[in-house]
Amino acid sequence: MTSDFLDYEKCDGIVTLTMNHPETRNALSGLAETSSFEEACRRIADDQEVGCVILTGKGSAFCAGGNIKDMFARQGLAEGSAHAIQNRYRASIQRIPLALYRLDVPTIAAVNGAALGAGCDIASMCDIRIASTRASFAESFVKLGIVPGDGGAWFLPRAIGMSRAAEMTFTGEPIDARTALEWGLVSRLVSPDSLMDECLALAQRIAANPVSALRMAKRLLREGQRTSLDTLLEMTAAYQAIAHHTPEHDQAMKRMFKEKT
Repeated sequence: MTSDFLDYEKCDGIVTLTMNHPETRNALSGLAETSSFEEACRRIADDQEVGCVILTGKGSAFCAGGNIKDMFARQGLAEGSAHAIQNRYRASIQRIPLALYRLDVPTIAAVNGAALGAGCDIASMCDIRIASTRASFAESFVKLGIVPGDGGAWFLPRAIGMSRAAEMTFTGEPIDARTALEWGLVSRLVSPDSLMDECLALAQRIAANPVSALRMAKRLLREGQRTSLDTLLEMTAAYQAIAHHTPEHDQAMKRMFKEKT
């Protein structure tokens, strides 16, 4: 399936989403891009065969963030009064982090090039980030006299810690792929030619596990970022009880004991 903004490809339990506006460096203009992400996330959530998602960008950039031409022309997200802009952000681009965050399927950002502004934040919304050596990252909003409008102030500190997130946010300056690795923004660096192969290999290792266990494990990781230990332990006990009664658990136990005998 191809939407207006995202290519959707599924193979062997892995969905690859490709932002496919290379002519704008995959910039986000508003509702069309939001709808593409929401539609893809709904489709993935409803498909119990999907065990992992890879998100990448077509062309030289991962995602250049907001559409600068629209901002300059006071159109798109930047059109109208302050109140109109506030409501437009709520109704459009802010629905992307909600869709990605609520998705129970593990996600990998394959960062092929520049991830700027909202592009940096979208990468941060994914569970795992693997970058090409050509990648760069910038929380560049202040350079334009604006603030992270898509949840970056929530996601970025959780990815790299408050001090480094503050440095990126307050300077707006880019960091290269090597720095992103040192700061923990990405898990590994790979050559541009091998980026998708490396991400696919990792996705295959993830998707080889039972989908039900993967989705519950991801939900626990997400909840662990914001809830108390007592609450998370109660949630874990409930999920574990469910997991013990799945056919996937039974099959895994039989395989394990068969291999030992």
